[in-house]
Amino acid sequence: MAVLDLFNLSGRRALITGGSRGLGLEMARALGEAGAEVIISGSNHDHLARACEDLCSEDLHVSSIQADLSSPNQAERLCEIILRDHAPIDILINNVGGRRLNTPTENLDLKDWQRIIDLNLTQAFLLTKHLGAAMIPRKWGRIINIASINALWPGKAMRGRSYETAKAALTMFTKAVAADWAVHGITVNAIAPGPFLTDANRRWIGERPEFEGEVASSIPMGRWGRPEEIGPLALYLASEASSYMTGSVLVIDGGRLLW
Repeated sequence: MAVLDLFNLSGRRALITGGSRGLGLEMARALGEAGAEVIISGSNHDHLARACEDLCSEDLHVSSIQADLSSPNQAERLCEIILRDHAPIDILINNVGGRRLNTPTENLDLKDWQRIIDLNLTQAFLLTKHLGAAMIPRKWGRIINIASINALWPGKAMRGRSYETAKAALTMFTKAVAADWAVHGITVNAIAPGPFLTDANRRWIGERPEFEGEVASSIPMGRWGRPEEIGPLALYLASEASSYMTGSVLVIDGGRLLW
């Protein structure tokens, strides 16, 4: 097989959570361009509609399902809908996440802690449990968890530490499930992005403009990542090209963790 043919996803179906904007949208675009049928989920109807319109205008096969995965009940419901109406899922990208608060640990309410844990970790467990388990009889599957460099390094300006804790747990969940399911032909890997110019980070920059330059100066490459730069890495992990890789955590951060 020619090397570029290994990246062809024709005949595969992928679910990407948090796929309406930012990194999720670019991963959806990359997999769609490689031939996959893509389903994106997100909590905002308007964002989903806009993403589907944009991707379909590029002749990609994309549909959407609205779900707020900060709620375990909605995560369970999403799995039910997928298994009932959109099976089989060959590629699962657990991308949705975020921290959405900056409260010091000593002031952090339990409900806020739990909300961040559910958003970044519990939903990934539930989707892996249900949709990943359905891959086992087919003896093929790709699961990609989107972690963060904050799983490996606590950000100096961050507070609350629920986000770092959840992402660190997600990386170990990745390794544990990879070990369990390798025998079934399912690979489970994680991507740990550094600073990217997503909508969420642009909002932080809008509130404190000097933040953009401060972060860029801490990165050996001297800049933030562009969301489209994650797409090729996701495609590699979703394809036959990565058939001998499982349990890995791939950092994409412009060298941020080097300093």
